[in-house]
Amino acid sequence: MKYIVLLGRILFSAIFILAAFGHFTADAAKFAANQGMPMASFLVPLSGVIVFLGGLSILLGYKARVGAWLLVIFLIPCTLIMHRFWGLADPMAANLQHVMFMKNLSLLGAALLITYFGSGPLSLSHTYSSGKKSKK
Repeated sequence: MKYIVLLGRILFSAIFILAAFGHFTADAAKFAANQGMPMASFLVPLSGVIVFLGGLSILLGYKARVGAWLLVIFLIPCTLIMHRFWGLADPMAANLQHVMFMKNLSLLGAALLITYFGSGPLSLSHTYSSGKKSKK
């Protein structure tokens, strides 16, 4: 079972780590600004750093609870600002943004689970949430 938790961490973190690099382009900031993101030229690259560090933390299982909180901090405003399906007149665009909104809600749910349960076995963390040394 410990390998399933590791696989889950790998699969979950991949979307954040891979997407982080796209946050450092002018096009990403311009797109976010068009979606209504305030201070997009600053916040989009900052969000790239946040999602990269959060994803890497979860992947490695090092301070995964902190990494998951970073992803929560990213996902809430991103979901509400970037995927406002309810305000779109075009049904196809609204459907696509609804799917993206629901995907982000799922990712948010998984991140919240990690904030509670931590990284699990096969991680760089050597302590349980109680502070005792892990027996591996």
